[in-house]
Parts: sequence; C-alpha cells; structure tokens
Amino acid sequence: MDILALNCGSSSVKYQLFNWDKKELIAKGVVERVTIGDSFISHDVPGEDTYKEEHECPDHKIAIDLIIKTLINPEHGVVANMDEISAVGHRVVHGGEKFTRSVPINTEVLDAIRAVQHLAPLHNPPNISGIEAAQAVLPNVPHIAIFDTAFHQSMPAHAFIYPLPYDWYEEYGVRRYGFHGTSHLYVSKRAAIKLGKPLEQCNIITLHIGNGVSHSAIKGGKSIDTSMGLTPLEGAMMGTRCGDIDPAIPPFIMDQEGCTTREIDSIMNKKSGLLGITGRYTDRRDVINAAEKGDERCQLALDVEAYRLKKYIGSYAAALGGIDAVVFTAGVGENAGIIRQKAVEGLEFMGIHLDVEKNLKTFSKSGETEITTPDSPVKVFVIPTNEELVFVEDVVAILDDTYTDHTKFPYSFTSPDYQP
Repeated sequence: MDILALNCGSSSVKYQLFNWDKKELIAKGVVERVTIGDSFISHDVPGEDTYKEEHECPDHKIAIDLIIKTLINPEHGVVANMDEISAVGHRVVHGGEKFTRSVPINTEVLDAIRAVQHLAPLHNPPNISGIEAAQAVLPNVPHIAIFDTAFHQSMPAHAFIYPLPYDWYEEYGVRRYGFHGTSHLYVSKRAAIKLGKPLEQCNIITLHIGNGVSHSAIKGGKSIDTSMGLTPLEGAMMGTRCGDIDPAIPPFIMDQEGCTTREIDSIMNKKSGLLGITGRYTDRRDVINAAEKGDERCQLALDVEAYRLKKYIGSYAAALGGIDAVVFTAGVGENAGIIRQKAVEGLEFMGIHLDVEKNLKTFSKSGETEITTPDSPVKVFVIPTNEELVFVEDVVAILDDTYTDHTKFPYSFTSPDYQP
C-alpha cells in the first residue's frame, strides 16, 4: 500500500510517497516558489541523484499536477500510474476545537477547516487549496486531514485558557491551540526510544526551531503545554514573528505611528523576530555568519533567541515536575549547534551536561544524536523531524479502522525496531 503525504504551504508543497507494506520511503521532494514565480521541483529517490525541473506553478493545483507527473515519469518516477496510490494524507495547520484527531476529508470537514482559517490565515488557505487540488487529480482515493493542533488537544484547561473574559472563549474560541503537533509527537516518541523507557514514563521537552518556532512540554506522551497559542504568533522568537511580547505594545505603536490593526499584525508576523532585530536577516545561517564577523545586532538576535529558549526549557521543566530529555528538531534545531549550545548553557544545575564538541559537529545528516555527556542525568537529543511519516501512520490507522488518537499508534516507525 503506497501512501502519498502532502504538506502544502503558502509557497511550497512538500511530499513523500511511502510504501507501508515494506515500511520504505519510495520518494520525497518539494515544489518551491508556488504562486511566486520561478517555480521548480526537487525530487529525491533513495540511492539516486536528486532530480530537479523548473516548471511555473501559479497555483497549488499545477504544483500537485507536477508532483504526480514526476512520480509517474518513466525516467525519474517511482510508480507506473496513480492507481498504485491508496490514499493521501494532508497537513492542516488549524483545526480549532472541532478536530481532536485526524479525519477523512469530506465537504463538511472542508467547510469546518474554512470556518477557522481566520485563526491561521497564512496556513489554512493553502492547506485547503492543496486538498482541493489533490482531490481533483486523485478523485477516487481517500483523502485524510492531519491537524497540527490535534496533538495539543490533550492540554488541561489551566494551560489553554487565557486570563481574558471567559465569554471570548465561549463565543469565539479564544484559547491556546498550539501547532507543529505532528513534529512534537514524532520526535518525543523517538526520544523515548532513545531513552529506553516507555513513553508513558517520560517527561520530554521538544523544541521545534525553524523559521517558525514552537515548544512543547510532553508528559507520558501527551502535550500538557505548548508555546504557540490562538495563532502561530505567540511563544518563541521566530524568523519574522515576535513571539511573546507585552500586549500593550501594539496599541501603543498604533497610537504613535498611526498603524491600522492589519498593519500592526503584519509587522508582528512578517517584520519582527530575527528580521526585526537584525534589520535584514531571517535565516539563522546569515545571522550566525554576521555575528561571527562582529555584527552586534546579529549577535543580539542570537542572544535573545537563546535566552528565550532557555526560559522555556526552565518553565516547562517546572510544569512537568522534572525532565528526562530535551529534544531539538526542525531546520535550525537540527543544524545550528551554536544556538543549541547557548540555549542550554548554565543548565547544569538541572542535570544537563552538554558535550560541546559533539554538539557543534551534529547536523540533520547526523541522524538521531545525543549531544550530552554519557553521565548527564538529563539527555539532550537532536532528532530530525519527519511530520510526513506521522501523516502516513494516521492514514493507515484510519484505513484499517484502528485509529484511536495521536498517542496510541499501533504501527512501527515510532517503535524501537524502526531505524530512520
């Protein structure tokens, strides 16, 4: 059984084709610059050179058409025809309170996703576009929605309710939802395996650090707190998002500069974070390089990010009542050793003893790696995330009618036998 996993962003479509019977990745890739111009596909088959092709993709339907044509291409493809694909799993960023688990997609589900797209305006619309495009290309197979927010639905009320008028929660759904759920789920289960303990006995802090950043406190396999909130703006400092700030700042700046609500929202989402402090960079590699050359604002940006990471580790350790492991994942978490180092410096009192040399030599290509010393009571791991594998697992469980929830997968790639 071949499962296609699709992850549609505003300007990209990532994909993986996975053979469930053999537990093997068949192919993966990404279509970049969708809707922007100068689009191209990068297609990887294990053991073969990367195939790249330039192809304009003014919308997501054309991008998904390109993926399908690449998968069945006689030269570069991996399947004879699309009849070999049994189902498609789709990432959906925001499911509100309605969706606490993955579900088969029908008209009612799509309408419900549209109803909460105002809570994730940068993400849900392209998710919906991708679903509709894939349904048009593959109309005769099941399509399953996997929600970023579902994993965090296990949070207790005291963690997700804001100290605001309760009517806002009842009438408008104003509460903490959390995101990157499939990533936090995957790496926490892999961390439990590396700890050699049942997931139910583990307290783990997961730090998903890419352009978007979120953290999660995971107790016994369940999310009990997470840093992103009603929207993906709250929490950690990010590439262009401010994260946690004094809520009085937006109205203050609106009065000072005459900004509209839309303008201030755009500034906080698109012109803040690393970009806001450095004035020019969102990519951590650029920030690190400039800091090493003496750029004071870039050094300040790194210091601010690392300090805020450290505060989240400390607060989540308190919420969990002690921790077994901290996990760094996603593009920056897996590759920026200096940020990892600065984030855990001074936490020896918590039992975190970093192997500095090993940490700086660890990247995504290193695979799942422990970067603490052998005698460190609390382990720190770098674990490459694989959200698409969670999509596949959910799809198979739903097709087999064995799905219960995100924490109780009956399958194998979150078991000790599976080697990523």
